[in-house]
Amino acid sequence: MHRLLLIASFLISFWSLSQIDEVRRITETLCSPEFHGRGYVHKGDSIAAVFLKQEFEKLGVASFNESYFQHFNLDVNTFPGAMQVSQDGKQFKAGHDFSIDPSSVGRKGNLKLREVTAKQALNLDTMRSIITTMLDNPLGDEAVLFDMTIVPSDTAKLLREIAPQLAVYLPVVEVVNDKFTWSVGREERFYPYLQVQDSAIDKRGVLSLNIDSKLVKNYESQNVIGYIPAKKKCAKTVLFTAHYDHLGRMGNDTYFPGANDNASGTAMLFTMAKYFKENPPKFNVMFVAFGGEEAGLVGSKHFVENPILKLKKIRFVVNLDIMGSGEDGITVVNATLFDQEFEKLQQINENQSLLKEIKKRGPAANSDHYWFTEKGVPAFFIYTRGPNKHYHDVFDEYEALSFLEYQDITTLLIEFVNVLEKK
Repeated sequence: MHRLLLIASFLISFWSLSQIDEVRRITETLCSPEFHGRGYVHKGDSIAAVFLKQEFEKLGVASFNESYFQHFNLDVNTFPGAMQVSQDGKQFKAGHDFSIDPSSVGRKGNLKLREVTAKQALNLDTMRSIITTMLDNPLGDEAVLFDMTIVPSDTAKLLREIAPQLAVYLPVVEVVNDKFTWSVGREERFYPYLQVQDSAIDKRGVLSLNIDSKLVKNYESQNVIGYIPAKKKCAKTVLFTAHYDHLGRMGNDTYFPGANDNASGTAMLFTMAKYFKENPPKFNVMFVAFGGEEAGLVGSKHFVENPILKLKKIRFVVNLDIMGSGEDGITVVNATLFDQEFEKLQQINENQSLLKEIKKRGPAANSDHYWFTEKGVPAFFIYTRGPNKHYHDVFDEYEALSFLEYQDITTLLIEFVNVLEKK
């Protein structure tokens, strides 16, 4: 029996290795400029959703209902046009030299920089006086500047708590020397709120802005869902999930490819779908590519609140996010909640010497598994660890992915489904 299991595992490993070209093709396509960062400018998310639907169709993976799409709506702040920041004729490059808070409004005009020291900022009376003076300026052409590069980390943390409060009333500029990390805004909450690299800016100068923003109300997005029935009739379903959306565009010229996060996990869905289409399992298997994850887990929340199958019939959810490396192993969120299932992963890994480490982590609201766990549905969120640290920045590109442990991860996941009890 042990020998048969080893042979089966070898065949799975060999099969998964043969799929690497496909996972690379899908990942690279999702990262292309034509998909606009899979966000809400030029309907990049919808372009990606149509592509995913077509990939399911190519594999012969059916929809669960009449449509592959489950639609939902959200408000989202976008930057669809101009994204220009300059100083003394020097143009700053979006995502490299500067970043704008995703909840900012646009602005066209000049901003005089008024540096506020940490000592001033942390004195309530002094700060109140500075704000009053700036708000009384009829031109409204000044911005508070905080230089985060010259203060200790604990002071910088305090200033980063103050800055968003100020940005509700007037423009704010932070001078930084660390990497930018962008996200998706759901509202227009701030005046122009910028981070600018220390290497680019003259703190005593004037910034020229031409930034276009648009708050889109009730934007329609979608989850994309494929389904494979069990080999024999079964009441239970295993879900493989991954969010396909990303951050979209910061103006006309800058988009966020989102290769590791999460074109890589989305592509892995199709490896799993192809395997189980060719090797029908003992469970029904559903593949859900969620939209709206970067905007606050919106698509998965909608799925859980409007389930297309009864939640009690879900045996387990395996959520794949950031799957493009693995040199240092994987981390399993919710491992402390579901000890038996985590032990199965550990045992498979040990028996087959797949990954360097499977790290246990407790619950966290950091990906689409969260809403399932909140409703009592057992779920893991699995992500890879490795030297690629690009996250929510313009450098998260397809070319930076190694997929070094892709074969071992897919083998692990397939074996996990095979040994999972029906209950």
